[in-house]
Amino acid sequence: MNIKRTIALLCAAFTLVVPAPAVFAQAASSQTQAATNRIEDLEVSRQGGAVLLKLTLKEPLAAPPASFSVANPARIAFDFPGTVNGLGRSVQEIDQGDLRSANIVQAGDRTRLVLNVTKVTPFESRIEGRSVIISLGAAAPVGATTTQVSQAMANFAPSKSDAVAEGSSIRDINFRRGKDGEARVVVQLSNPDAGIDIRQQGGGLVVEFLKTSLPEHLRRRSDVTDFATPVTSMTAQQQGDNVRLQVTPNGKWEHNAYQSDNQFVLEVRRVVEDPNKLVQGAARGQYKGEKLSLNFQNIDVRSVLQVIADFTNFNIITSDSVQGNLTLRLKDVPWDQALDIILQAKGLDMRKSGNVIWIAPGEELATREKLQLEAKAQIGDLEPLQTESFQINYHKSKEIFDFLKSKDQTMLSKRGSVVVDERSNRLFVTDVASRLAALASLIKDIDIPPRQVMIEARVVEANKDFARDLGVRLGYGDRRAKNLGDGAKIGFGSSEFGSFNSQTGEISTDPDTPINTIIHRVGENAVSGNGFLPTNPFGALNLTLFNRSLTRFLNLELAALESDGRGRVVSSPRILTANQVEATIKQGQEIPYVTPSSGTEPPTVSFKDAVLMLKVRPQITPDGRIQLKVEVSKDRADFSRSILGNPPIDKKSVTTEVMVENGGTVVIGGVFEEEETTNVDRVPLLGEIPYLGALFRSTTTQTARRELLVFLTPRIVADTLTLK
Repeated sequence: MNIKRTIALLCAAFTLVVPAPAVFAQAASSQTQAATNRIEDLEVSRQGGAVLLKLTLKEPLAAPPASFSVANPARIAFDFPGTVNGLGRSVQEIDQGDLRSANIVQAGDRTRLVLNVTKVTPFESRIEGRSVIISLGAAAPVGATTTQVSQAMANFAPSKSDAVAEGSSIRDINFRRGKDGEARVVVQLSNPDAGIDIRQQGGGLVVEFLKTSLPEHLRRRSDVTDFATPVTSMTAQQQGDNVRLQVTPNGKWEHNAYQSDNQFVLEVRRVVEDPNKLVQGAARGQYKGEKLSLNFQNIDVRSVLQVIADFTNFNIITSDSVQGNLTLRLKDVPWDQALDIILQAKGLDMRKSGNVIWIAPGEELATREKLQLEAKAQIGDLEPLQTESFQINYHKSKEIFDFLKSKDQTMLSKRGSVVVDERSNRLFVTDVASRLAALASLIKDIDIPPRQVMIEARVVEANKDFARDLGVRLGYGDRRAKNLGDGAKIGFGSSEFGSFNSQTGEISTDPDTPINTIIHRVGENAVSGNGFLPTNPFGALNLTLFNRSLTRFLNLELAALESDGRGRVVSSPRILTANQVEATIKQGQEIPYVTPSSGTEPPTVSFKDAVLMLKVRPQITPDGRIQLKVEVSKDRADFSRSILGNPPIDKKSVTTEVMVENGGTVVIGGVFEEEETTNVDRVPLLGEIPYLGALFRSTTTQTARRELLVFLTPRIVADTLTLK
């Protein structure tokens, strides 16, 4: 029975509308604005390999209607401003060539014609009097007065007969990863009019740029697995006058393509297929089916399901227990959401297999599935066992054996068993065929060559030392006899005259002994003159004034010393390790420590490490970055000091966990030390006199700065080709 006649007999108004793309939002309005033109007729015919649509309007148009197209889903839209829909219907089923149907949607004072096609198709439009002729799939017939070719459509799928830009070339091919993990192939063209043809071939995508040249440095195969997108590789090559770009995805995927000026973008995103979802590729919790409007009053639920089946081309099977009537009014609702609403209203549920939907009460479906599962369990108990061997290449077979033998594993059935041969690194598993197939898939996923990471650490130690000594000594001496007794001397400061005996090495200060130009600083062993140098000869100045009889003298000593020292030590250990495998590298020495004897036991010797050590555990993230758990230490024995004859060990270490870009450098630690010391030596009282006290004062200033920095640079070691 005709479904429309059935609905009419039930006094239900049924309206089916597929709205235009989101470029034009439908404004729901009960009143139509004034329009001067009207679409009066729509005719469809075949001419050669083309499908011709003839729209007759009340008034002729001054120019062909504006048009645009989308690739997924394939649609072509024409806009008629100041025009209303006078056909009396909004949907026209056609099914000729690549044209499935046409939707005429009126919004306000404009009308949009949407052509639903099976694939992207070239089209042309022209005006003949009051008619607009639209040609799909081939060039327009001779005699056209005005022609408009959609630029968007020409960018995607021109036919072989279409004119394409001569001298077009590809300037660059880039690969990028989108924020949601989708793959983006970005092609820079020299001419935006270059013809592009996209098609699925085998398990991949083929993009052909017609009459386009490809530079030599872009003719290559690029492995893009490291980007963690659905695309694993892409190959660009020149084939005659065309350029072919082959994109190889894996798993389940969907694609979309668009062009903006000279930039063509092909997007490939992963699809996680849900067997219970009606429309695949839609985000979870969203409905992506084509929109429809339903208005029923007290209609049989089976009839409503039949209407949805006719609209979606799905095969719907309803159980005998699906009964009852319902009343609903839905406007511009995705068809999959409408189906969910109907099922919830009647307490029904569904199961989808391919393009077949089975609808029944929820309890009936649950009971049926329970019986199916129980039958499968019984078959598993009776199914014959098979034995299969698995060669483990990159893991230890003993590790997988221990996992399969654990109580928590669910890979083997209760009748399954496993044996390991560590010499050949193989597993021998006995189980039913379904479990063996699942185990083979698991081993294929985990038994892959581990990726490797090269980690380079740079430990930089820098020091700067500065010291300054500045002082003045003023002394007075008198060698004449005083009332204190013969040979007594009186004076202040630090110096007096004396003579030096080269044979005995002694200094004589007897007044009767000839003076041999020796100045002896009182209380010190240092002497000057006669070939002997003072302890610090740099910047030392000594001035002595004496009388003719050499019995009285005035001595002035000026000492100035400044030293500046700089040093830098760079240690750069490198280590190569597999992903998620800890590695350690050491370089240095072992310091012996002697433990004194106690009682009758002899002394013992033990050793402690004073080494530069790098311990690291890398983990490569899915987006190509590297997470490092690292420990760096630099120990050094200080032999300038000792405790019970054993040198102490200066330790510098850092332990942290960081995230680094591949090939990037990060500073994981730094220690800065600064030490400043000032010492003042002076004669009591005299050294405190303002200005004059500088003659009796010596000042020493020392400054020391030390800095430690640790740099890390990880790099993923992989034989891949980049796109730049």
